Amino acid sequence: MTLSFKRTVRIISSLVLASVIATACGTPAAPSTPADPNMDTALTQAVQTAYAGLTATAAPPTETPAPSPTPTSSAPRTPPALPGTFETNALNPNDQPQSYLSDTCQYLKLKWDPNNAAPGTVVMVIMFHSITKGEVTEPNQISIPDLRKLMNDLHDMGFEAIDMQQLSEFMYNNAKIPQRSVLLVVDDRHYREYFDVAFRQYYEDWGWKVINSWISAKDTPQQLWDENAQLEAEGWVDHQAHGVVHNIPMGPNSSDQYMLGELQGSIDAIKQHFNKTPIAIIWPGGGFSKRSVELARQVGYKLGFTINPRGPLMFNWIPQSKQSDPMRPSYIPEGSAGDPLLTLPRYWDTDARSHLDTVRVLGKDAAAYAAQNKTTELEYYDIMCAPTYGPIPTVTP
Repeated sequence: MTLSFKRTVRIISSLVLASVIATACGTPAAPSTPADPNMDTALTQAVQTAYAGLTATAAPPTETPAPSPTPTSSAPRTPPALPGTFETNALNPNDQPQSYLSDTCQYLKLKWDPNNAAPGTVVMVIMFHSITKGEVTEPNQISIPDLRKLMNDLHDMGFEAIDMQQLSEFMYNNAKIPQRSVLLVVDDRHYREYFDVAFRQYYEDWGWKVINSWISAKDTPQQLWDENAQLEAEGWVDHQAHGVVHNIPMGPNSSDQYMLGELQGSIDAIKQHFNKTPIAIIWPGGGFSKRSVELARQVGYKLGFTINPRGPLMFNWIPQSKQSDPMRPSYIPEGSAGDPLLTLPRYWDTDARSHLDTVRVLGKDAAAYAAQNKTTELEYYDIMCAPTYGPIPTVTP
């Protein structure tokens, strides 16, 4: 109770008492009438009434709480429709691009990570069988002068050679490789002289490596093993698997026992002689089947190569066919195998030069198509993927 309030109570009490006294003095009581027994009660009630009034006056007004703002929920964002797979008129109409990554979010994150290969990065795989110093006598032969023209044209058009591990990391993870890459694949067994004459100068001048799809035949002379082991140790000839028996393709009628002998047998021999585990099977004779592809996966191969020159490779983009082509009866359709990474195409060395500009333009067009759709794909990723897969990385210094 404050001092002002106490003073007010005393004043009111005095006024009430004075009023009572004045009433008593103005009207003399009869001597025989006793004092009013309710006088104290009246005084008490008067004081209480005054106190209640003051209390009501002194109490602060009750404040009405401000209404809480009604939460507003933002409307859910609708993801845009993604563009279709890049297509081109530069390839045969029967050779259609196939993707192999089923997870759209994973694909977009790998595609637009600025630390990875840029969209439109293209790989041309070229196979060599017989390189002759003299006159060409076989359809699969290329002369040394024609080889020189091919290699110089590749270099002049901005291609750079990669090895099998680089190709695997690119195809699976979009790892950075040269914008125009070439994989040089020499089939079958060759002595050191073959590589020194045909390819060594390109390793010394440009750092270009070459792949040898090696036949791990049991009758291989020890000198041939030793010379190729030296080449492998020097780091510029990359030996991969090409079977053991080799001259019987792994087709639909092959037994599991035979195919495992070709697949696992190659791994075991290359481990023993070259101290490495091959990651690619170059199908002997170009033959393969759904079952041979399944077994290749089972024993650990990550890539496989046909002899079908359907086109170049890009990340999540491999030209293949689902049906036989009467105009090209030797091309085995890859669609039934169901694994594009184990049935990759290869250009033949004898006509690879005629396809160089096609490959260059195709990569350029693919880059332009990606740039056209970048905003859409990044918006889709931000809505549908980022909450689970995280943001797309920034450039790593």
